[in-house]
Amino acid sequence: MKSTVINRIAIFCESSTRSDPVFTQVCIDLAGILRLHRIGLVYGGGNIGLMGILADEMLRSGSEVIGVIPQKLVDIEVVHNGLTHLHIVPGMHERKALIAKLSDAFLVLPGGIGTMDEFFEIYTWLQLGYHHKPVALLNTNGFYNKLIALLENMVQQGFLKQDRYDQLIIGEEAAELMERIIKS
Repeated sequence: MKSTVINRIAIFCESSTRSDPVFTQVCIDLAGILRLHRIGLVYGGGNIGLMGILADEMLRSGSEVIGVIPQKLVDIEVVHNGLTHLHIVPGMHERKALIAKLSDAFLVLPGGIGTMDEFFEIYTWLQLGYHHKPVALLNTNGFYNKLIALLENMVQQGFLKQDRYDQLIIGEEAAELMERIIKS
């Protein structure tokens, strides 16, 4: 396997305040793993939920944290004001494009439909060749089991090529998954 130089990783995750404490601990652990590898964070710029926890943990260690947030979310006061750098963009399309541009890899943590939107767009861009950066799912506590089963069904039904499915890096432990991302 070749090694990917990863200076920054985009992480897509939820912005709700109701997540399982297991997911909170994953964010705390992941921040330590990223710090160990000297990898900066690019994310949605929010201050709540897993997004806020991850950003706060990264900032506590002096790591680079770049937020990209649409003006509408700034207006409703979910923006994290203590980041290394904050980009305020007009809308969601610009947000995803800038996150993609600033990142060397993508990691999807548990989340809702916004997280799924980000995942499927970045995964589609990989499939279409708009980027060649690693895309990974962290399947903590089987959170993505049904999504993985759906993707496998797409392969079986001929809607997703096996080699495209195989490009997706899937793992259950953050440390092991980050090693696989770096070695991809």
